[in-house]
Amino acid sequence: MKKIGVLSDTHSHWDDRYAKYFADCDEIWHAGDIGDVTILERLQEIGPRVRAVRGNVDHGIVNRMAPELEIFEVEGIKVLLTHIGGYPGRWAPGMKRLLREEKIRLMVDGHSHILRVMYDKELGLLHMNPGAAGLQGWQKKRTILRFVIDDGDIRDCEVIELG
Repeated sequence: MKKIGVLSDTHSHWDDRYAKYFADCDEIWHAGDIGDVTILERLQEIGPRVRAVRGNVDHGIVNRMAPELEIFEVEGIKVLLTHIGGYPGRWAPGMKRLLREEKIRLMVDGHSHILRVMYDKELGLLHMNPGAAGLQGWQKKRTILRFVIDDGDIRDCEVIELG
């Protein structure tokens, strides 16, 4: 069993509540638009494993540290983590094909600043976008996600509002 914390679109903004809510997570995933490299460094101080992808505003050292897309497996679930991926019914160009070919069961992205947790019946996968954790953007509420992956099962999803 792995407890996962997910955030996106921090845009260089650190909130001490990231540490509070992710303290007991086995992995922390950042779905892009990280901003300053110190965000990744501080996340690495919290969790034993941090996975991060770059977003469209990331540059410099963050761009070199974080790939555009990462595919990995956790507890029997094949995951695709990226910044711009779309969502069920409105996938980004080429994403639907990639999700199908790679047999992805969980797709996590950011970019839109819109919190979404949706199941795609056609592809048989769960899509998650944690919304935006940072201050930049038009969103009224800042959000992050926590959930559990346990032997092929995704469960106990929590939406955490940061205000």
